[in-house]
Amino acid sequence: MREEKQGTIRRVVGMMSGTSVDGIDAALVEIGEGSAVKLLAFENKPFPPAVREKIFSLFRPETATVDRVGYMNFLLGELYAEAALSVIAKAGFRPEEVDLIGSHGQTIWHAPEPSGQDGYPIRYTVQIGEGAVIAARTGTPTITDFRVADMALGGQGAPLVPFTEYLLYQRENETVLLQNIGGIGNMTVLPAGGKPEDVFAFDTGPGNMIIDAVTVAVTGGRQTYDAGGALAAQGHVNGALLARLQADAYYALPLPKTTGRERFGTQYTAAMLAWPEAEGISPEDLLATATELTAWSIADAYERYVLPRVQAAELIAGGGGSCNKTLLRRLEQRFAPHGVRVRTQEDMGFSSDAKEAVAFAILADRCRKGLANVLPSVTGAREAAVMGKLSLPPERKQVL
Repeated sequence: MREEKQGTIRRVVGMMSGTSVDGIDAALVEIGEGSAVKLLAFENKPFPPAVREKIFSLFRPETATVDRVGYMNFLLGELYAEAALSVIAKAGFRPEEVDLIGSHGQTIWHAPEPSGQDGYPIRYTVQIGEGAVIAARTGTPTITDFRVADMALGGQGAPLVPFTEYLLYQRENETVLLQNIGGIGNMTVLPAGGKPEDVFAFDTGPGNMIIDAVTVAVTGGRQTYDAGGALAAQGHVNGALLARLQADAYYALPLPKTTGRERFGTQYTAAMLAWPEAEGISPEDLLATATELTAWSIADAYERYVLPRVQAAELIAGGGGSCNKTLLRRLEQRFAPHGVRVRTQEDMGFSSDAKEAVAFAILADRCRKGLANVLPSVTGAREAAVMGKLSLPPERKQVL
């Protein structure tokens, strides 16, 4: 039985699979005193096509039957365990040399607004990827199911990464925007010299989600994303379609706010492609317009929610969308009038791909210590929660 490390460097695996369902991001990090973090290894393990298709079926209530959800919860546990073991081996370590695993899991449904049904203000969320399976296969304590603790305290259960962004990126003399562009876009605002309670964050709207869905539709499934924004670069923005997209009520909702595939997923894109404004538009123009929507939504969020409070100096983009050169150009053009530099995680010497996996390693490390690991100023919760549920491997159990 391994001894827990106290006050020393901990090796922790963090894992994440996002709304784009591209695969499992796994990072092995060393965490030292003061949350100093060193990335030892990173891998992305794509989902097998058949598994990816089954995951997508769980985003629709009519096909997310309890047997399918239960099966996928355990199957994903197996896949996450394999990803953890793989990234540990890549770094040159044995599983018994790793102290902890933190896995966000795969979100299949997120309902952050209180329903009001049955006399209770119920908020709920569902992430799958069974922690007990990960712990059993790796022999390593595993933290999963992070969001629910925040929601139990009245929060939206998102965004969670701002907690780690504050630890890693906060500056004394400049306000920094951290923009993740995954399936959904989310922005974290780190005011210059700010305290944790000064940080605010929210989902800006669709990141890659609509772009990816349009790409699949116009290529007949031959492409699942617009690599580098190459197709969008060949098109022109259609003003009428863009205006219709911009009219979605989400963009003007008050903070805190989060969104997901329930609002901007495949059903949304299918409806969009059936609009009169989309008829007769070339595939390239459709993608140019969808890409412009993402750039506009990020800039609009800055102008609407951030600029009235603080002037930013820099926007650091991460996530898959930061590899879309067309999208980055449009962001640079929209932020230039505000005097905001647009850079990527890679420009800063970090990894866009590993960023969220590293975040869940840090959140798991905090949870294991019984320390708060969320910013209620961001999620809207009454107080800071210790998020996460612990699964112990067989050798860690205690006999009563």
